[in-house]
Amino acid sequence: MNPKNKLVLLLTFLVLTISCKDEVRKEKNMAPDNFFLEEITIPDLQQAYKNGDYTIKEVVQAYLDRIDAIDQNGPELHAVIQVNPDAIQIAEALDKEMQEGKSRGPLHGVPVLLKDNIDTHDKMETTAGSRALKGSHPLQDSWVAKKLRDAGAVIIGKANLSEWANFRSSMSSSGWSGLGGQTKNPYVLDRNPCGSSSGSAVGVSANLSMFAIGTETNGSIVCPSSANGVVGIKPTVGLVSRAGVIPISFSQDIPGPIARSVRDAAICLGAMTGVDASDSKTLKSKGKFHTDYTVFLKKDGLKGKRIGLYTVPLGKHYKVDTLMNRAVKFLKSQGVKVVKIDQIGSKDAGNYSFNVMLYEYKDGLNKYFASLGENAPVKNLDDLIAFNEKDSIELMYFNQKYLIMAREKGDLDSEEYKNALEKMHKGMREEGIDKVMDEYKLDAIIAPTGGPAWKTDHINGDAFHVGSSSPAAIAGYPNITVPMGFVDDMPVGISFFGRAWSEPVLLEIAYAYETANPWRRVPEFKLTD
Repeated sequence: MNPKNKLVLLLTFLVLTISCKDEVRKEKNMAPDNFFLEEITIPDLQQAYKNGDYTIKEVVQAYLDRIDAIDQNGPELHAVIQVNPDAIQIAEALDKEMQEGKSRGPLHGVPVLLKDNIDTHDKMETTAGSRALKGSHPLQDSWVAKKLRDAGAVIIGKANLSEWANFRSSMSSSGWSGLGGQTKNPYVLDRNPCGSSSGSAVGVSANLSMFAIGTETNGSIVCPSSANGVVGIKPTVGLVSRAGVIPISFSQDIPGPIARSVRDAAICLGAMTGVDASDSKTLKSKGKFHTDYTVFLKKDGLKGKRIGLYTVPLGKHYKVDTLMNRAVKFLKSQGVKVVKIDQIGSKDAGNYSFNVMLYEYKDGLNKYFASLGENAPVKNLDDLIAFNEKDSIELMYFNQKYLIMAREKGDLDSEEYKNALEKMHKGMREEGIDKVMDEYKLDAIIAPTGGPAWKTDHINGDAFHVGSSSPAAIAGYPNITVPMGFVDDMPVGISFFGRAWSEPVLLEIAYAYETANPWRRVPEFKLTD
């Protein structure tokens, strides 16, 4: 055959092949492939900057383009509620610093998404996903936003969430908000992303950002991290300031990092710690926080450890049990002594926690609205409830039961509140995690973080089957989730939790487990399983 004809045939074949792949991708609603930053780690990105492979501007633009291609179009994940119009300008300024030989540290030029209940004083709004806060611009950065900016991170956008961090309605669907719509799970699009930090976890898993910040009151970091195949750290309450975070519970709320690896999450955590006079809980962290948690990452971190297996979440999903049994077998193979723990703390602690949350929610929301100044879209909890009743979208799927219940509570001087707070902490601290760990001389406790994600259902709401977040959440203690494997196409995580301020030992254990068990898998954006 004539060489010229061969070339024509080859080119025709390539065009048809690419076209075919595009049609298949379109049919399956899959994302464009060949993203040059896919699964890149923070250390690798820093090395690429040093080598001159990329500029910060190029990296930020690439993530913004990917958000446009995948989140707003393509699979339409609805993980990002808004992008930062100043992101490129910020990137250019950070590039200039690097050209001058300056670096702010390991997060210099690293793109991040913030859950949209974390204040930023810029052109972006902070809304908690609510149409009632559309157009709301806080008067100053949150502690978290400021610390990340100072560290050189580029806030490229705000992540969608379960509206009001999933403490608005009964029978709600995680990942839905009036402003952002329904966030989708990137592994199988009709599956739920869990919440309330839905967009933060999906954004990281789908490679829309290098890392993200979520917040947790009970499960809101660890559950979406598990359901979307990423690492999430729920720190000890007080390790990271909540100043500028739209609140639920003063006693349980805490921001934390979500990333694709334990190392990346540890890097992010170190950038956010510190004592903040505007959050009294952080005063207890003095002498206990670290600015570099990577020093605790050791491949032999399981050596000589005693770990409790929290058995309450087991027996509810045999496929999850299978993954957990495999994880336990691995731990034992590394010389870990595994002790079964059938109960942690008082069975009434959850009821006390719920009551505390209602009181603190009312107090916290009213104080937050006041912090917005005279231009606040809503002035108090009454205004918010009234807005929702009149809005055409806010109550389309779900009610506002918890807002109404919170409104009916008294102030924080109430004896009912004080009693519930005391019994909640005693039941899950002194008589809970601390007691169990002392009795069995444990370094940490493990459990399956959750089950495989359920199909999103706006009629019946969420369908939780397995969960283990409550002991650490109610106590205000740390919890780290790491991918443990897959049930069919859906990821499932393993949780490592323990005493207050025990992030170093939990990171040591979680890193050693992850290093030997790299279960993280890139999502394929399947339409259904």
